[in-house]
Amino acid sequence: MERTLVMIKPDGIERNLIGKVISIFEEKGLKVIALKKVKLSKEQAKAFYIVHKDRPFYESLTDYMSSGPVVAMVLEGENAIKRVREIMGATDPKEAEEGTIRKLFGLNKEKNTVHGSDSPESAYKEINFFFSEFELISAE
Repeated sequence: MERTLVMIKPDGIERNLIGKVISIFEEKGLKVIALKKVKLSKEQAKAFYIVHKDRPFYESLTDYMSSGPVVAMVLEGENAIKRVREIMGATDPKEAEEGTIRKLFGLNKEKNTVHGSDSPESAYKEINFFFSEFELISAE
């Protein structure tokens, strides 16, 4: 079983999409093993997205991600990282496949409703950013 982090971004929270987004992942066989709603400070958003610090969108991304609450969750399942990425769809909702979360709910490349870990290494770091081992309750 593999674990990955998913975050429902401020635009998803603002539009009351928490339940819809979670149900899509659950319907695809992934299990929620940890869940919390938090408001990131600008500094926390910068720390979370540190891998993008040299990219031109870093400031606007971290401004946006600290603009309102997010829901962070850990999903568990076979090939969870790859499956979550497929279920989310392309970063740009215009390029996302029909039926994916970003196609259904994304507003633009930044306000695309969800974030998901892109590798086992980032999943490990991102899960530990939001959750302690005590908070991770395996689906088994």
